[in-house]
Amino acid sequence: MRLGGEVSLGGQNHPACATRLYSTGSMDQPTNREIEIKVRVHDPAALLNGLRRMGAVSKGRVFEQNTVYDTQNSAFRRAGRLLRLRLETPAPRSARATGTRLVRPKLHPRRAILTAKAPPHPGGRGSHRARYKVRLERELVLHDPAQFARSITSLGLRPSFIYEKFRSTFELPKLHLDLDETPVGTFLELEGSPRAIDRAARALGFTPRDYFRGTYWDVYAADCRRRGRPLKNMVFPS
Repeated sequence: MRLGGEVSLGGQNHPACATRLYSTGSMDQPTNREIEIKVRVHDPAALLNGLRRMGAVSKGRVFEQNTVYDTQNSAFRRAGRLLRLRLETPAPRSARATGTRLVRPKLHPRRAILTAKAPPHPGGRGSHRARYKVRLERELVLHDPAQFARSITSLGLRPSFIYEKFRSTFELPKLHLDLDETPVGTFLELEGSPRAIDRAARALGFTPRDYFRGTYWDVYAADCRRRGRPLKNMVFPS
């Protein structure tokens, strides 16, 4: 299996791919070290203007449907691990800046990505590292996501959470930025070195107090608690 590239899922031994994503043994491609933070965006139009002023390069916009897989007793989530299948469908390039209600488009995925993430590095309380979410991850681009989903369930894993978002991607030197429009709000993810994250966040009007290290499950669960709603899936209306 070649991680970080593309694989075809036609054989019977491919269910082992899911467990190898969590393997501590050597693999063909190196594990990526992800350093990122999220900030909540209250004015997407102003943020887009800020990105343009900074010279951020747009890399397009997609609709994402993400399915998180876990054991029956949510062992991955409790351990801080993640196993996710992401389907990407092209969407209009411009992010929503007019308040238009977002709805789920027809799904015509152009790309499917399987991602496994290790637990975030805890950092020390009050330490500089505690500002950022630091974790190891590996990815596979899949040719046949439906076959892989069946293989995953044959291992005893199940879909535990589905979340959707429109993602507009931008790049600055040494920094990757994703503007995510979700059913529970708009967020900006900044991934890169701590120095690059802080510099861009400051230029966009954010401070370290605005940084959030959690996942979209954390965001969704907090929104459900605030509204008194049951936990289901974070999805747009059809």
